[in-house]
Amino acid sequence: MSDLRTAVDEHLPRVRAELERLIRIPSVSFPGFDPATVRESAVATADILGASGLKEVRLLELEGVPPAVLGEHPGPGPTVLLYAHHDVQPPGEEAEWNSPPFEPTERDGRLYGRGACDDKAGIAMHQAAILTHGGAPPVGVKVFVEGEEEVGSPNLDRFLERFRDDLAADVIVLADATNWRTGVPGLTTRLRGLVDCEVEVRTLDHAVHSGMHGGPFPDALTALCRLMTTLHDDRGNVAIDGLHRGPADPLDLTEAELREQTGVLDGVESIGDGGLTERLWTRPAVAVLGIDAPRIREAGNVLVPAARAKVSLRLAPDQDPGPAMAALVRHLESNAPWGARVTVTPGASAWPFAVRAEGPVFDAARRAFREGWGADSVEIGSGGSIPFVKAFADTFPHAAILLVGVEDPDGRAHGANESLLLEDFRKGCVAEAILLRELAGTAGG
Repeated sequence: MSDLRTAVDEHLPRVRAELERLIRIPSVSFPGFDPATVRESAVATADILGASGLKEVRLLELEGVPPAVLGEHPGPGPTVLLYAHHDVQPPGEEAEWNSPPFEPTERDGRLYGRGACDDKAGIAMHQAAILTHGGAPPVGVKVFVEGEEEVGSPNLDRFLERFRDDLAADVIVLADATNWRTGVPGLTTRLRGLVDCEVEVRTLDHAVHSGMHGGPFPDALTALCRLMTTLHDDRGNVAIDGLHRGPADPLDLTEAELREQTGVLDGVESIGDGGLTERLWTRPAVAVLGIDAPRIREAGNVLVPAARAKVSLRLAPDQDPGPAMAALVRHLESNAPWGARVTVTPGASAWPFAVRAEGPVFDAARRAFREGWGADSVEIGSGGSIPFVKAFADTFPHAAILLVGVEDPDGRAHGANESLLLEDFRKGCVAEAILLRELAGTAGG
């Protein structure tokens, strides 16, 4: 495989430059951000893929939806669909970044910037694999780059229905996952699902003086805080009835390693029962993502009449989101403190995913990882939810799905100082180029 490694190294400066070009485009797909930047990112992605040798590169458009990009190169053997997304998360508070979020900056072998690893590096990895084969891979290749993954891929089903024949493939490589460790590739075989909701707690029909009226009746913010504490038991296990739990291979993850990856402060205890990988991948997890209440600098001496929170619940890989949402709503409504009025508005949901990594395609992937990374791949789960995976699995049930990525445990996707470890990125590019060659010898999905 030395010829492919040499070709990757020759093309990496160009690939890196194009990745930095994409990072500079603030393609945040969230409501309230300029949608023109997402279109700009789609156009740039199409330009990059077209210049890499793909034929018929075009924007896929649905009215009122951020554009996706599709390019293809017909070839012999199985058809391989390479997926990534060009939209990104909001940058958050710029003061928390050590360099501007949309100005790619290299420090200590890492490339920093929003989208550097999630997931504009996925686009770059596909570009590198195509260039490595001289723009003519040994299999049929389609590259599909979505524009609204960061908001839950709400229109992906419509894209898959409208462009089903254009996207059909024997093997689907979804480049939006993480690796096990620095220098150790991961093959993700399980994903948790997700449901979330907004809950409003109301105790008064208007604000009143906290001194004159405080004492006999609760304020809404205190009642909301008490309600949120019912989501866990004293040990920190999720206390919502009706949720599934499952086992997971413990692998060799230690608490010390996980604490370092997560940035947990000294003295903060771990919560919940079961092994670390179980708590990360196959057990439910609940978190309060945000609270609407007066800010401290705006807080008057009044009893707050209403307060709201957004609650996110991650689900075991075999949990149906419908019953899980019902269980979350039921828990919140039935634990209203002091008779407070609780109103729950269901929000997003995402199905979990699990796959058996068996057959010639997975064998080819393991060989490619071994050659490209110089290390055996590790089958891992993910605590995150990736809604598009099930959408592809349902639309193309006979395709083999490989969930891979260029992220590493310190990539900080979605957070400040998101970054890409450049050496692991290089290894990922080599592995994907080898994978295309290996898949040429398989019969399909």
